[in-house]
Amino acid sequence: MARWLDTTTADFETQFTELLGLKREDSPDVDAVVADIIADVRARGDAAVLELTEKFDRLPLTAAQIRLTDAELDAECAKVSDAEREALEVAAERIRAYHARQMPEDAWWVDDAGAGLGWRWTPVSAAGLYVPGGLASYPSSVLMNAVPAKVAGVERLAMVVPTPDGVINPLVMLAARLSGVDEVYRIGGAQAVAALAYGTETVAPVDKITGPGNAFVAAAKRRVFGRVGIDMIAGPSEILVIADGDNNPDWIALDLLSQAEHDESAQSILITDDAAFGRKVIEAVEARLQTLKRADIAGVSWRDNGAVIVVETLDQAAELSDRIAPEHLELCVADPEGLADKLQHAGAIFLGGFTPEAIGDYVGGPNHVLPTARSARFSSGLSVMDFLKRTTLTKMTPGALAKIGPSAEILAESEGLEAHGLSVTARLQSLNEG
Repeated sequence: MARWLDTTTADFETQFTELLGLKREDSPDVDAVVADIIADVRARGDAAVLELTEKFDRLPLTAAQIRLTDAELDAECAKVSDAEREALEVAAERIRAYHARQMPEDAWWVDDAGAGLGWRWTPVSAAGLYVPGGLASYPSSVLMNAVPAKVAGVERLAMVVPTPDGVINPLVMLAARLSGVDEVYRIGGAQAVAALAYGTETVAPVDKITGPGNAFVAAAKRRVFGRVGIDMIAGPSEILVIADGDNNPDWIALDLLSQAEHDESAQSILITDDAAFGRKVIEAVEARLQTLKRADIAGVSWRDNGAVIVVETLDQAAELSDRIAPEHLELCVADPEGLADKLQHAGAIFLGGFTPEAIGDYVGGPNHVLPTARSARFSSGLSVMDFLKRTTLTKMTPGALAKIGPSAEILAESEGLEAHGLSVTARLQSLNEG
């Protein structure tokens, strides 16, 4: 059964600290293997990718078959039912509309010294999207990664997705089409990340790589960072629900299980100011585990990583929540907006009892690619900003340079950078001579 913590007990702080310190990330030592794979792809290009694809995905390919053709994509998209197609279209449109509002504006102004200052935003030229294959094929993740890239104005968006034994997920292909993916490659693993970062004869390199993956993919993203940008290194999924006693315990149980069913390492936590309600939720979780299709996964997650924390006040719940800094945070209380105002650290907040986190996974609009493992303390979820670069703009008039240039001369001299100072001095002298 999940942990039971009560803030009124003498050992609460010890128990809470242990909960925060649980090592849930499955991080096998794969770095050496990944380093060899990346080096092989850099050295041999397509040949290395083809060999590794046959080895790991049991899929022999030729170089000409690495990229799916338009005809192949059309054939896969045609397999999607009308109901599923409509659902994906609804999700894509809502995600697109939300992210369009995130687009920042360029700026330009002239300050008191007469200097022109500003900035402009431009997209990365090419982005790569990694999509897991096999059992973990999520078309919603395609939308969440690809739509913001296209809204940002990324000209070329390449998607890599492994197809073990040649099996293709039609929903993933349709999601790629709906979100504007330009190229789809049937490769995966560290070799696909290397191909996107360094390029091969068939796969042109990109500027940024986003998307989830296993330990090998995560290690590869770490290694290629610097050559390309990456979104984040995501850990196991997590949810924190703050709920008072005026909720349906079965609803809250389902919300907790919605993350527990992702992965045995996922974490689901309930904070409540009503101990009796907390026990009802535990009973509801146990009852649902009797029938849930992924009960073998969700049960382990709930047993090993789950927790119910009883607090005296909701203000106390907010303080504990900020220490947890959860990926997903549901506020099932009478005044969710008021409680949200007291919170600082969360990847995404879901307000009110009729806003289950699952809505955010699919059709809410905000992105579901979120910081995990308490990294919401210092990072944000995926957005159009991940695919944009800010370039600053500066223009000195002769008058502006005359006003602020002498300060630059002094600072350059103090740092011992003579040419820096002289580049300003030469212009100031020309003004004086003129």
